[in-house]
Amino acid sequence: MSAPHAVLTEGLRKVYGRHEAVVLLDLAVDSGQVYGFLGPNGAGKSTTIAMLATLLRPTSGHAEVAGHDVRRAPDAVRRNIGVVFQEPTLDGELTAVENLTFQARLFGIPRPRARAAIAELLDMVELSHRADVPVRTFSGGMRRRLEVARGLLHAPRVLFLDEPTTGLDPQTRAAIWEHLHRLRRERDVTVFLTTHHLQEAEHCDRMAIVDHGDLVVEGTPTELRTVVGADRVVVRTGDDEAAARAVQEAFGHGPEPAPAATPGPDGLRLRVADGAGLVPRLVAELAARDIPVHAVTVTPPSLDDVFLHYTGRTIREADPAPGR
Repeated sequence: MSAPHAVLTEGLRKVYGRHEAVVLLDLAVDSGQVYGFLGPNGAGKSTTIAMLATLLRPTSGHAEVAGHDVRRAPDAVRRNIGVVFQEPTLDGELTAVENLTFQARLFGIPRPRARAAIAELLDMVELSHRADVPVRTFSGGMRRRLEVARGLLHAPRVLFLDEPTTGLDPQTRAAIWEHLHRLRRERDVTVFLTTHHLQEAEHCDRMAIVDHGDLVVEGTPTELRTVVGADRVVVRTGDDEAAARAVQEAFGHGPEPAPAATPGPDGLRLRVADGAGLVPRLVAELAARDIPVHAVTVTPPSLDDVFLHYTGRTIREADPAPGR
């Protein structure tokens, strides 16, 4: 495995009975990146993390993490990774320091070095003032930050985060990401995360959309949004049906076809390349036809639009069923 790659897989596959949870996955994640696995529950994200972290044996294929083969050198992989699981795994009866001290002993870190690392990490995640307080008294966000600190205690090269901010409010989620970006800058750690939060994927340098165990598309968030291209315009009018007819009549005579205008519960929906440029002309046209305009919103392409483009449904529509 070449040095720039923190994670490399070739034809990685996991099968449970007749169910193929991960389908011939090829990945090449550069060192120092924040790399996101975006997909609904049941898409194979957690299964992939488990194989890369040596918790599950692949059915077939090849995977290397931090330069070590997950099958042939699992102990070397484990020494070079930190893992924050989707479900909390801290001991609530122990203090923050005690939880981290227990982790340090599991990794054989000498006590003097462990004490210094624990103090540094608690300061980094802004929990020094709660160092000797039982974890059961912590908020969800504080526990998540402590779990990130625990995952970093042995100075791993790759940090795996499985749905790191599930159940957290937006403010706490933003605080977690502030800490993650800081540790990436200060420690040059590769962050590999799974998520079904579209906003969370915006923090990634590169990301892959996965569905039904298959990698659908990969790229930067900007590259993936560019594929969709069009802005979404929603116009609330006094008569959306009449407004839809007006769009077809007024904008269907040039070299470009008229944008498709679809009435919906939130108003008239259009997809156009330049939403901001269309709005003044559209409002003027509707006013000339005595169709009142109550509100207009213009939204650039989102990652949910990308998911819809490649899978035929939104990630929210795909999400309700739990799975691996």
